[in-house]
Amino acid sequence: MLKKIINPILFLPIALFINSLEVLSNEKKDLIDKVLEEKSNKPFISYKEIENLVLNNEELKSLQNLVASANYNLSSQISQRYPSLDFQANGLPKYVSGKKYSSNSQTLKTSQFTANPSLNIKWDLIEPLRSSEIKIAKENFKIAENNYEIKKKDLIQEARIRYHKYQKSYQDIQNKRYTLDLSITSLKNAKAKLDAGIGTKFEVLEAEAQLSRDKQSLNEKKIEHEINKISLKEILNIKGDFEINKAQNLIGFWNHRLNKNINEGLDQNLSLKNLLLQKSIKKSQAKSFLSQNKPTIYISNTIASTFSKGDSLSNNINSDKTGSNYTNTVSLNFAWSIFNGGQNKNSYKSKIAEAEAEEYALQNVKNILTTNISKAYLNLKLNEEKIISSLKEIESSQESVRLARLRYDVGISTLKDVLIRQNELSNAKSKNINARYKYNLNLDELERLTFLEISKNCLDNNNNTIKDSKSICNISR
Repeated sequence: MLKKIINPILFLPIALFINSLEVLSNEKKDLIDKVLEEKSNKPFISYKEIENLVLNNEELKSLQNLVASANYNLSSQISQRYPSLDFQANGLPKYVSGKKYSSNSQTLKTSQFTANPSLNIKWDLIEPLRSSEIKIAKENFKIAENNYEIKKKDLIQEARIRYHKYQKSYQDIQNKRYTLDLSITSLKNAKAKLDAGIGTKFEVLEAEAQLSRDKQSLNEKKIEHEINKISLKEILNIKGDFEINKAQNLIGFWNHRLNKNINEGLDQNLSLKNLLLQKSIKKSQAKSFLSQNKPTIYISNTIASTFSKGDSLSNNINSDKTGSNYTNTVSLNFAWSIFNGGQNKNSYKSKIAEAEAEEYALQNVKNILTTNISKAYLNLKLNEEKIISSLKEIESSQESVRLARLRYDVGISTLKDVLIRQNELSNAKSKNINARYKYNLNLDELERLTFLEISKNCLDNNNNTIKDSKSICNISR
C-alpha cells in the first residue's frame, strides 16, 4: 500500500519536467511555422512601400481628375488676355428668287445665289473683370492641388494606422498563444498532481476553465487579425494575399521640441493655406462686383464680304452674271454700365462678410491644430514611458511565473497563484504591445501634422546621442 502511494509522488517531478519539455516543443513548432510563413511566395509589403501603394486608391484618383479640371479652367481664364477671332456666314450659299410687280413699271425678277462671309477680330484692351477671374482660377487650382495632397497624406496616415494595427494583432495572437501554452502546462501539472493523490479536482477544473478562456481569447485575436488584414487590403487597393513584417519595431524617434512642432505645423498646414486662399477668393469676387461698374474698352476689326451669281430685280435674268464686294471696319469701342440699382455694391458687401468669416474659421483651425499637435507630442512621451515600464513589468512577471510554478510543484502554493501570475505576465506583454502600437501611431501623427521627419537616430536637445540605458533610445527596435 505504501509503495502505491510513494511511486506516483516520486515520479511527479519527472511528469512536470516532461510537461515543460512539451511547452518548449510547442514553442519550437511555432518558430518553425513562423519561418515557413516568411518563406511563402506571397508578395511582401514593407512600411516604406505604403506611400506608393496609396496612390492606387480610387478616391485619390478622383481628386487627381479634379486637379486636372481646375488646371483646364485656369488655362481657359488666361485665354481672355488674347484676341478672339470669329467667322460667320449668312447663307453659304443663299438662293433668292422672286418677282416685283408694279402697274407703272416693268415686272422685275430675281434669281440669285449669294454668300455673305464675315470675319471679326476682337481684343479687350481694358476688361475690369479679367484680372479677378484669372486670380480666382489660379487660387482654385492651388486649392485643388492642396486638397489632393491633404487626401493623399490622410490616406497614407490611415494606411499606416491599419498597418500598425495589423502588426499589433499578430503580436496579440503570439501573446495569447504563449499564455495558452502556459495554461496547457498548468492543466497537465494539475492532472499529474491529482493522479499522484496530492492534488484536487477543483484545481483541475480551475485549470480547464482558464484554458477555455485562453482559447476563446486566442480565437478572438485571430478574427481581429483577419479583419485588420481586410481593412489594410481595402485602403491599399490590393486584390490578392500579401505578407508584412510582423515584428512590432519602433519606426523611429522624434527629436523635435514641442514649440518647433507647433510652429512648423501652423506654417506648413495645407488646410490653413486653403482657408487663406478661400479668403483671397472671396475678396477677389467682391472686387469683381465693383469692377462691373467700370468701363470696358476693346478694339474690333470686321471684314465683311458678299459674293453673288445671277440677277436681282432685273427684267431679264442673266444666270452667268457674278459680283462681289467687301468692307473692312476697324473701331475702338467703349461700354460702361453706370448704375444697376446698387446690386453690385450689395454683392460686394456680401463677399467681404464671407471673407471675414474665413478669418474666424482660420483662427479656429489654428487652435485645433495646436491642440492636436500638443496631444500627439505628450502622448508620444507618455507611451515612451509605458514601453520602458512594461518591459520591466514583463521581466518581473516572468520571474513571478517561474517562482509560482516552482512553489506549486513543491506543494507550498496553489494553482490559483500560478494562474494569477500567468495573467499578470499576459497583461504585461499586452501593455508593451499597446504602448509600441500607440508610440508608432503618435510618430505618424506628428509627421502628418508638422511635416517634420521621423529620425532614425535618437538625440537629445543638443543633438547628442543618448546613452542612458533606461531611455527609449536604447530599447531594441
